[in-house]
Amino acid sequence: MAISLQEMMADANAAVARIPVAQAQELIARGALLLDVRDAPELEAQGRATGSHHIPRGMLEFRADPASPFYDVALRADRPVVLHCASGGRAALAGKLLKDMGYDEVYNLGGFAEWKEAGAPVEEPVDRGMGL
Repeated sequence: MAISLQEMMADANAAVARIPVAQAQELIARGALLLDVRDAPELEAQGRATGSHHIPRGMLEFRADPASPFYDVALRADRPVVLHCASGGRAALAGKLLKDMGYDEVYNLGGFAEWKEAGAPVEEPVDRGMGL
């Protein structure tokens, strides 16, 4: 039976706790991974949270599975993961995916704008100058 996006989002939001920036910062200070699941052009245009690790949402399954040749050692099932994207939707879906793959402590920070608005540290995009 097919599942709708609305149902997928409801399942993801039920499985992955949405947390405020302050709580995310506390978790990160204790060793959690801050994971940005936006696409590379978004990071280039908007910047990124200082200290964040980047894995695009479309590659997460390949990077999260230790048996994959594309496994990313920053992801460990025993390490808390705090996800964010542009607005929180992809982060919720990514969080649900990680939980399905055996990651226990997964949180949705929401969007990059929330991080910036809270005054959390960011790395601004590189000024390529003259459109270069």
